[in-house]
Amino acid sequence: MATLDELSAAQIAAGVVAGEFSATEVAQASLDAIEKRDGAIQAFLQVSADLALEAAAITDKNRAAKKQLGALAGVPVAFKDNLHLVGTRTTCASKMLENYESVFTATCVSRMLAAGATPMGKTNMDEFAFGSSTESSYFHPTANPWDTSRVPGGSSGGSAAAVAAGEVSLSLGSDTGGSIRQPASFCGVVGFKPTYGVVSRYGVVAFGSSLDQVGPFGRSVEDVALAMNALVGAGADPLDSTSQAYAVDFMSSLHNPIEGKRIGIVRSLLDMEGITAEVRDAMQQAMSAFERLGAVLVDVELPHIGAAIAAYYVIAPCEAFSNLARFDGVRYGYTEPHCSSLAEQTSRSRALGFGQEARRRQLLGAYLLSSEAYNKYYYPAQQVRTLITEDYVQAFTNCDALLLPTSPTTAFSFGQMGDPTQMYASDLFTISNNIVGNGGISVPMGLGTQTNMPLSVQLQGPAFADQTLLQIAFALEQEVKAGLGVAPTCIGKGGELA
Repeated sequence: MATLDELSAAQIAAGVVAGEFSATEVAQASLDAIEKRDGAIQAFLQVSADLALEAAAITDKNRAAKKQLGALAGVPVAFKDNLHLVGTRTTCASKMLENYESVFTATCVSRMLAAGATPMGKTNMDEFAFGSSTESSYFHPTANPWDTSRVPGGSSGGSAAAVAAGEVSLSLGSDTGGSIRQPASFCGVVGFKPTYGVVSRYGVVAFGSSLDQVGPFGRSVEDVALAMNALVGAGADPLDSTSQAYAVDFMSSLHNPIEGKRIGIVRSLLDMEGITAEVRDAMQQAMSAFERLGAVLVDVELPHIGAAIAAYYVIAPCEAFSNLARFDGVRYGYTEPHCSSLAEQTSRSRALGFGQEARRRQLLGAYLLSSEAYNKYYYPAQQVRTLITEDYVQAFTNCDALLLPTSPTTAFSFGQMGDPTQMYASDLFTISNNIVGNGGISVPMGLGTQTNMPLSVQLQGPAFADQTLLQIAFALEQEVKAGLGVAPTCIGKGGELA
C-alpha cells in the first residue's frame, strides 16, 4: 500500500479518478499526517477538517455519478493564512486579525477547489508577510522539517513546511520579495512565483500591491505545473484589475527537450559577500547539468541589481503602510478597550495589534511617504526600479532564462538573524524578480555537504514566459534527480491508501 507522501499530486488525482482510492481516504490520510507530524513542525494555524471531508465527499459523489473530475481531484492542499477561504479564519498570523472570519474566498483558492482540490487548512506565515523566517508570526514559529532547530524561511514558511513534511501535496503562498522561493529553497521543495498578473490577487490580504503574486509549492515541478493549470485555466479574473489572461497548458510542453535553450549566468553575483560554498557548488552543478542537456550557457549582466534591496525596502514599506492603514481597530481587527477617545483607541489598537516587524515597516513607510522624504527616497527608488527592469529586458535578449542562487545560504537557526538588515539580505537574489514582475522558480539541488540541509537554484524568465520557465525547470530537475521527498525528521506514516 502506498502512503500519501509517496504519491505525487498527479498520481493522487489519477488514483481518485480511477477509483484506486477515494478522495475521502486521501483527506483522512492528510489529516492523520498533520496530527502525527505537525506538533513538531507547526506549519498550520488552522486545520479545516470539516471543510476537507465535505469537499472530499463531494468529489467521491461526483465520481460515483460518473461526472468529470478536475485535474486536482482529491489532492490535499493548504493555503497561506493571508488567502481568504470561507469557513476559516484569515489572520495573517497577526494579533490584529486573530479572530477574523473570512466572508469571501480568494479567487486563487476557489480555482484550486474548482479543480477538485481538498482544503486542509491555513498555514503559518510571518505576520502580514513581513519576514523571511516565519519567526514573526504572532501565534508561534514554524520549524524546518529537515532540522527543527532551523527556520523554514518566510514569509510563506508554513506552506513550504507543510509540503516538505508530507502533510499535504500542494500549497499556495504569496511572494512579495521572495516569500515563495526562499522558503521552498530552505525546505527542499519546488516553489514558483508566476509573472505578476498571471494569478489573481483578489482575496489576498495585500502587502505590496505592485509586488505581490500568488504561487504554488509542490514536491516536483510537475505538481507545480498541475497547480498552475488550475490557477490560470479560467482566464483573467474580472475582480482583479491587474489579472491577465494567460490560458496556457503548463503540462503540454513540460517534457519537451531544452537543447539549444540559452541560460544566462550573472557571474558577478557569485562573488558577492555572504554566499556560502555550498550555494556556489549548487550553481556549478546546475550549470553542468544544463550543458549535459544541450543548453547553452551565456554570460549576461544585471548592472543595477545591487541596488534592488535598497529600492525594495523603500517601495515595499510605502505600499505596506498604505495597505495596512485599513486596520484601525474600528471596522474589524483588534480593538483596545477602555480608551477615552476614538483617536486613542485607534492608536492603541494599532500599537498593540501589530507586532514589532509590522510596526517597523509601517513606520518606515510613513516616513518615506512624508513630504520631506518622498523626493529623496521614494521617487529615486522608482527610478532604480525602471533601471533594473531595463537590465532584465536587455538580459533576456540574449537568453531564455537566468540561473541564479535562490538564497545566499541554507536555512539558518532560530534567532540567528538578530539584526533586521541581516534578515533582509536573505532575499538578495529574489527581490529583483518582484521589482520587475517576472516569473521565478526555486528548484531543489540536493543536500549541502556541510550543513546537510536542502540546497536549490533559481530560474527566472521573461514576463509571461512562465510556460517555458517551467519546462526548463523540469528538465533541470530530471537531470539532477535531486527530488528530496519528505523530510526525514517527519517520523511516522501519515495514512495508507489502498
